[in-house]
Amino acid sequence: MLLGVNIDHVATIREARKTFEPDPVMAATLAILGGADGITVHLREDRRHINDRDLRLLREFVPCELNLEMAATEEMIQIAKKIKPDLVTIVPEKRHELTTEGGLNVSENKELLKDAINRIRESQISVSLFINPDIIDIDISKNLGADMIEIHTGLYANSKGVKKREELNKIVEAVKMGNKIGLLVNAGHGLTYYNVSEIASIQGIRALYIGHSIISRAVLTGITTAVREMKEIIRLATRH
Repeated sequence: MLLGVNIDHVATIREARKTFEPDPVMAATLAILGGADGITVHLREDRRHINDRDLRLLREFVPCELNLEMAATEEMIQIAKKIKPDLVTIVPEKRHELTTEGGLNVSENKELLKDAINRIRESQISVSLFINPDIIDIDISKNLGADMIEIHTGLYANSKGVKKREELNKIVEAVKMGNKIGLLVNAGHGLTYYNVSEIASIQGIRALYIGHSIISRAVLTGITTAVREMKEIIRLATRH
């Protein structure tokens, strides 16, 4: 199972002072040294953390998967086609949200998403849709032409007790469905050192995308160590 490390919040720290450090490009290099299989960034409309320069430099320096999270807007489609990341993950985006609050509403945005997927894939870029663990949404994603889906794990991460088990079961079924109809299946959002094992033990997940928890630990331990620790937890969970 692959680990894609989201380095947005390295840039968040930088933007708190509007200075040049910490540099997310350097963070990406250190994350890869720690074992990251890919680097993820979300280029938001308001550029609240990652900016266009970061994305350009990351495309030059990242030797593994560069995953660009973005909204399906004309501006972002043009940027993706110019930069050519290895993977584009289309996510919902609200200007005032602190973080992505849920999966795409694929049923109400079919034409928009289909057009975005087709135009991005014209540049030989794989496309993933960030969706809730919903069987209908998975089927729609396949019909829209997505190469992959990323299952939103936020509800699982934020739940407790019986509800947490229910959310985990939804993710398990979603992964099975995605694999069955020929989609590559990723997962992410809200995953931490304390809750990732159950997700990592699910058969059929291609990659986990984790950011905030790793960067939070990296503030205290260093990013290389933080990534190594996350990789080890995933390795132990997937060897059974």
